[in-house]
Amino acid sequence: MNLYTYPVIASTLTTPIPPTPKRQHLTRLLKIWRSDGWPSKDALEIELLVAGWVHAVTEDCHEKLRLSESGLALIAASRQRNQRALSTHDRLAERVAGHLHDAGRVVWRELSLRAKVGPEPEITFPLKALDLFNQEMEGYTDAPSASLATPAPIEAAGTFEPTVGGWRMARPDVFSVRNTSVEAYLHPVVHEIKVSRADLFSDLRHAAKRASYQWLCCECHYVFPAGMAQPDELPLELGVWVIHGDIDTGRLEQLRPARHSSCTLPFPVWLSLAKATAWQPERESRQVHLGQPEGPLPGSPNTSDSGVLSASVAPGDCDGHAD
Repeated sequence: MNLYTYPVIASTLTTPIPPTPKRQHLTRLLKIWRSDGWPSKDALEIELLVAGWVHAVTEDCHEKLRLSESGLALIAASRQRNQRALSTHDRLAERVAGHLHDAGRVVWRELSLRAKVGPEPEITFPLKALDLFNQEMEGYTDAPSASLATPAPIEAAGTFEPTVGGWRMARPDVFSVRNTSVEAYLHPVVHEIKVSRADLFSDLRHAAKRASYQWLCCECHYVFPAGMAQPDELPLELGVWVIHGDIDTGRLEQLRPARHSSCTLPFPVWLSLAKATAWQPERESRQVHLGQPEGPLPGSPNTSDSGVLSASVAPGDCDGHAD
């Protein structure tokens, strides 16, 4: 009886190495760098090991992962690309978000929230501007009546109170609330980032946009580089923050506080916040440090009630038994 034998493959089988790291590779490398290096034992980790971007080492009788020189070079190059890609607007928004986060607030960026607003209010021109219309020009007799030059009451001009109307999508640059479980203490705040004078005053002309922010928050602030505009050029309801010097290292200063108004976040806004991911600074570790401190933790079998070690482990003995 003839037995069929399978041919032997002489070439060595090797796992294909990705030519360039993908986004998930860079994310995992950064997480390993920030953490204590505990392995996850998944397929993505296999690709990192085969590519030589991480090494498996044994420290204190525990297997851990450490980045290789090529892995460090990858995340360093990725960070440089991200920094170059950030615009001036994004860098200033990151500074403001970090400032609010350090103050203990929960921060979101680039949200899209539905806000209830009314129709565009009528624009009230200054008295001097209206006087120009009352001057009779040659060949033109249909000049506006003198009643049009009467200025509107101050309390009606620049109001943020939305009237009955439709809905619009509000996209605040930075939205934050206090880190509290009491709804009345949330104090939602919007910070709008502007890096050019033209963009600032173009934004201020949209009263419906400001009304949508007021519907979502207790205070609305505008943040821009120092010297770009003066606080008295903005409506009194708006807070004014400026940054002095370089955006990444400059000093943030509040020139004028915002007018505070009570605000209760509606349920649809809560649902949108729950679906979104709160902003976290890049410097903060996303993984808890898993390294065990020296000696067993209090309450473990090797400790007494006072938390003092009752039996010592010989150095270098992974099983806890002395030779």
